[in-house]
Amino acid sequence: MTTISHNLQQVLERISAACAQAQRPTDAVTLLAVSKTWGASAVREAHAAGQTCFGENYIQEAVDKMAALRDLPLEWHCIGPIQSNKSRLVAENFDWVHTVDRLKIAQRLSDQRPVHLPPLNVCLQVNVDGGPTKSGVEPGQAQALAAQVAALPRLCLRGIMSIPEPLSEFAQQLAVHQQTRALFDAIVAAALPGVDRFDTLSMGMSADLEAAVLAGSSMVRVGTAIFGGRSYPA
Repeated sequence: MTTISHNLQQVLERISAACAQAQRPTDAVTLLAVSKTWGASAVREAHAAGQTCFGENYIQEAVDKMAALRDLPLEWHCIGPIQSNKSRLVAENFDWVHTVDRLKIAQRLSDQRPVHLPPLNVCLQVNVDGGPTKSGVEPGQAQALAAQVAALPRLCLRGIMSIPEPLSEFAQQLAVHQQTRALFDAIVAAALPGVDRFDTLSMGMSADLEAAVLAGSSMVRVGTAIFGGRSYPA
């Protein structure tokens, strides 16, 4: 068993245990393997171990990786910030975007989504705890943005995503994830026009996935625990 395969199995076991504690079925939570900075060979190893959904932060790197892996049936999620000059690459190549935080980018993604592809699945990124270094719409503005995004013809609004500031205590992690869950529930309750599949709560990473699952996450984004520590270029 390769290291990636072993790590992947350990993460799946953590998710299964967290689901059991939360009294949720294991298949209620999707594992998104965050492969940023890792090459195509690492993704191939993870796919050989059964992983199909991958998250990427750096758009050009991701597109190059997709080209090298076109022979594999993979689902690609953009989980990094999107600049206007990169929106076309995202619209043309990704299956999901988790980081919509303003109408301008959502509009560009909709306008640039090729007609031969299905509507682009998107989540609103919400800065739920007001972290100064994090992107995201403020919680009080999320419902209004959701209504605007849902009206765009080439997007399918699926849920919300959060990246709270790192916290070491489980109770603190759970509390902030519960805030995101409450916002998700409020948008569901609003029954906004055009929001037909609002079913995705993207929260939780390597260090806090247990708290996220207990709070109701349906998709956890795990990189380090699968691929190992990253080396960034100087």
